[in-house]
Amino acid sequence: MTVVEKAPAVSEERPLPPVDERPLRRLRLIRIGQQVAAVAITLFMAVPVYLITLAAFSSRAELNRFPKALWPRDMSIETMSAFLLSPGTGVLPALINSLMVGVGAVLLALLIGGPAGYAIARYAFRGRDAYQMFLLLTKSLPVVVLAIPLASFFLTVALYDTTYAVILVHSVLALPTTVLITASVFVAVPVDLEEAAMVFGCNRFGAFRQVVLPMSLPGVAASSIFTFVLSWNEVLAAAVLTLDVRTLPAQVLVSLANSPLAYQFAGGFVLVLPAVLFILLMRRYLLNMWGSTIR
Repeated sequence: MTVVEKAPAVSEERPLPPVDERPLRRLRLIRIGQQVAAVAITLFMAVPVYLITLAAFSSRAELNRFPKALWPRDMSIETMSAFLLSPGTGVLPALINSLMVGVGAVLLALLIGGPAGYAIARYAFRGRDAYQMFLLLTKSLPVVVLAIPLASFFLTVALYDTTYAVILVHSVLALPTTVLITASVFVAVPVDLEEAAMVFGCNRFGAFRQVVLPMSLPGVAASSIFTFVLSWNEVLAAAVLTLDVRTLPAQVLVSLANSPLAYQFAGGFVLVLPAVLFILLMRRYLLNMWGSTIR
């Protein structure tokens, strides 16, 4: 008997279906749009700062020249040094007062708002949502409504024309945002880690200090940036509550209203620089540690 061997079946290669590249192109366009928007916003914010810096360090002749150049040509520190060191303007003492008020407002707002944010994040109590809504509503109350009552109150308690009064007002203005920011960050820290620390011998405060607080530094940095910038830029309360011990924005508003243009640019540069430096200093916490907080 002859055995007939079957030939192996030839596999037919089927062509792969075409890949739809439209979602990929759409995603690429979205990312390009995001980058363009980020660059546009950065330029919108950086160009005025650059122009103020350029004008503050230009000579008088270069500042009065028209059209003005968009790059440094005739740089000089004469205007800036005269603006900072002249005893008539009072800029240097006002700069020191602004730094003291800003740092004091940051510390006081964190000292009060941090525990309040932790309580909102970790404890369920009656009226918690209403309390958070009330914090948001307090931001809508303008400072100008409270200016006269605050001045009368600080005159009564002998705190008028002191940096302590301005620190208290700026801390109160920043407190609602500080509470809400820290509460949102404390919620992101897992409760299991805190409970594990308490199992290994930590009390509630020790677990907060050793576990929760290091993981919440991005939120603390964000609230610190907000409080410092708010305190640095606030002018109404500082102008109403002080006469001799003024912060820099209040002093610039009073002394540079009728000053030459060169001094006005120098004042703008001095107003912008410390806030920008503080943001750059705290930015690394936001960029380097935000991921660890989310996890």
